[in-house]
Parts: sequence; structure tokens; C-alpha cells
Amino acid sequence: MQVESKHGRVFDLPSTQEKAEIRAGIDADPAACELPDEMLEALRPIGRPKAVVTKQPVSIRLSPEVVKYFKSTGKGWQTRMDAVLMAYVNSQR
Repeated sequence: MQVESKHGRVFDLPSTQEKAEIRAGIDADPAACELPDEMLEALRPIGRPKAVVTKQPVSIRLSPEVVKYFKSTGKGWQTRMDAVLMAYVNSQR
């Protein structure tokens, strides 16, 4: 059976018979075991940890020179731009 995601990707899902064969293979393997709920909860979550302070996404128009300069500084240019703006805000307080 095939399922299409909301982004248009197509996934082949196993049939009921294939699922039974997979389950039988797992059951026959002495090294395979299902983790108890306590162990699953203790596993580290996948992905980046949640930020303590989240940033607000905005749309802003900047001069091409400003964007070109910050992009030329390499990866993390948005963070550096935020730091420059934060320094300005702090200097105005």
C-alpha cells in the first residue's frame, strides 16, 4: 500500500502479511527485544533541544549591501546580525 504525505512524498507501507513476516523475524531473533516504557522515556529526544528563549520570526526588508555583508561572514550570519541589533538596542537604553 502506498501513502502520500502532505508534501507529495510517496511511501510504501508493508501489507498485513509483510507485517506478520517482519514480526515473526523479530520474535525469532534472540538479540531483538522491545524496550520497556521506562527505558524509552529515558532516551534522549531526537533533534535540537528547545531554546530557553525563543526568537520571533519576522519579515524585514534590508539593503542588499547589508545582506551581502552579513552573508559573506559565513554560517551563522543571522545570529551575528541579531547580535548587532541587540547591541544597538542595549546602547539606546
